[in-house]
Amino acid sequence: MAMEVKQMMRAMVLEAAKEKLRLELRPIPQPDDKQLLLKIQACGVCRTDLHIVDGELTQAKFPLILGHEIVGTVEAVGKGVKRFSLGERVGVPWLGGTCQHCRYCRTQQENLCEQARFTGYHLDGGYAEYTVANEQFCFAIPKRYSDLEVAPLLCAGLIGYRSYRLVGDGEKIGFYGFGAASHILLQVARHQGRQVYAFTRPGDDLGQDFARSLGAVWAGGSEQSPPDSLDGAIIFAPVGALVPVALKAVVPGGVVVCAGIHMSDIPSFPYQILWQERVLRSVANLTRQDGEDFFALARQIPIQTQVSSFPLTQANVALDCLRQGKIKGAAVLVP
Repeated sequence: MAMEVKQMMRAMVLEAAKEKLRLELRPIPQPDDKQLLLKIQACGVCRTDLHIVDGELTQAKFPLILGHEIVGTVEAVGKGVKRFSLGERVGVPWLGGTCQHCRYCRTQQENLCEQARFTGYHLDGGYAEYTVANEQFCFAIPKRYSDLEVAPLLCAGLIGYRSYRLVGDGEKIGFYGFGAASHILLQVARHQGRQVYAFTRPGDDLGQDFARSLGAVWAGGSEQSPPDSLDGAIIFAPVGALVPVALKAVVPGGVVVCAGIHMSDIPSFPYQILWQERVLRSVANLTRQDGEDFFALARQIPIQTQVSSFPLTQANVALDCLRQGKIKGAAVLVP
């Protein structure tokens, strides 16, 4: 049963790739049978949003409302909704829907579903005052976190955690690129007694200081070699040239995980640095089980997200700051 809400909302809309977002008044969407209508409290700004704006991800629907780290309060529900009630706070991630019957969906690999729909890409997202989302792909989020604090966990945290689990159980892990995901996963690694080596843009002294303040045992530029060989590495930066760099840094049998949805071309490299059973693999999207597992862990670990907040109308400013590496931790929009 729906609550009565106002009829129009503000939204920052991307009309086409490589354009600025424009502030528009739009009708508030109405939930269908399985959907929730959410009043948005916060929405994280993700590097994936930049890839969409820059036209590097080419399957976006236009016009589009970006944003897939959404924290919202349930304002209305469709007739078939069973998991959430009016007034509850929920989180909406990147994965917005799947076919639920293909071979990937049947084998707990729904992140690879060829008919998957993604929030803020195929479906309108959270750079707005309201949105709708399929209840089956929403998460109950820990009460201990404020709206601003929890928003980055919905992508930087969730997909970062999927990447983290794939890197293996080694003691020494390298994080290439120190942004929203790295600053969250470093805290998970420390909780588990692991050592993190943080690699930033060359000359980013502030980023390196930030990594050390969170417990990195070493921090330096991506052009530097770590003082110890790594058991595994995660590349969060969308820079293909870091792949051979990371492979050289890991021990035989070590794993290098490319965590981004987009990366610049990987240069050719000698087979010698892949040999001795080193593994190079990518991560695609997330599953709902990733989310359930990560939020169960987040309830135990006092993960603290570093957040820079921006009003909704300054979405373009937030994106520019992220592009220029000026965000310490994560950027979050507040309607």
